[in-house]
Amino acid sequence: MEYTSIRKSFQRELDGQQVDLYLLSNTKGTQVTITNYGGRIVHLIVPDQNGNLVDVNLGYHTLEEYLNTSQEYFGALIGRFGNRISNGKFAIGRDIFTLAQNNGPNNLHGGVKGFHKVVWGVKEVSDTAITLTYTAADGEEGFPGQLEVEMTYSLTDDNELVMDYKAITDKPTPVNLTNHAFFNLNGEGSGSILDHVLEINASAFTPINKNQIPIGTIEKVEDTPLDFRKATRIGERIEDQHQQIEFGFGYDHNYTLDSYALDKRTTQGPRFAAKARGDKSGIVLEVLTTEPGLQFYTGNFLDGKETGKGGTYQRRDAFCLETQHYPDSPNKQTFPLTILYPGEEYHSTTVYKFS
Repeated sequence: MEYTSIRKSFQRELDGQQVDLYLLSNTKGTQVTITNYGGRIVHLIVPDQNGNLVDVNLGYHTLEEYLNTSQEYFGALIGRFGNRISNGKFAIGRDIFTLAQNNGPNNLHGGVKGFHKVVWGVKEVSDTAITLTYTAADGEEGFPGQLEVEMTYSLTDDNELVMDYKAITDKPTPVNLTNHAFFNLNGEGSGSILDHVLEINASAFTPINKNQIPIGTIEKVEDTPLDFRKATRIGERIEDQHQQIEFGFGYDHNYTLDSYALDKRTTQGPRFAAKARGDKSGIVLEVLTTEPGLQFYTGNFLDGKETGKGGTYQRRDAFCLETQHYPDSPNKQTFPLTILYPGEEYHSTTVYKFS
């Protein structure tokens, strides 16, 4: 990776703020680049089973490409509310809030200009960590309350990329922060991920309707194509004739993690959520999180029109494992709470561990 020349393509002013690209590295050869435009992971380079360095994160080499792509979420920080809110509306008490409908009838990933499209402030940076900050104004994208967010990426010598999110608000507001890395463990641009093997630590999921909104129930994965409790090839059942596969255009579902107690906002620390393995590289990605849910997505809307760092990205050339609270939680009374109140602190931690 020619970091110096790539960095120059990111160094420009946007919305009156300076954008840059920052390099994190450890003693194992792992390298991560982060841009403060959207708080994105740009490169995520890890050793494969033969010691070769492989970039496993889809994306681009230039800021201009991120500004003009139709795949706007590559590697980005997502907020104020990750995933979907039905009909772009929710209520807190008697107050009804209306959001942009940027995904059919739904609000998706915070709206038209969510956290993935803003320039984050850089509070601290070192060789192994970077802390980003952003203050979302009261009413921004329709959400109530001024929300102050601080997010730290840190890279350990155990090849763990730790993502630590904190937020406070001055009015009650829904908060659901995540990262939207698109992974291909054989290397971004290397083709299909259907032969990757995946395990998800969840015996249940939240079934969706045709608009990809949870219907409000929690159902067992047993005897469905969504059962990844044992390591299974991603493509083994992705074309099964099953209503949930049809509604998701493949996998695009929230799993209710077995490691999380529904009556708690977080666990005591990050717990095992999922593990994936590249069939050619041998690279293993393990996901640990304090969140109650995990969105498993199989790049169903990659369309072959985007050429990234390693080539053209076709349908199902990547997968996502987005840690989260459940989609449409502000409208589902039985789901874990997502409303943050003044005087409280939102705190969420997720770890991507590579081996």
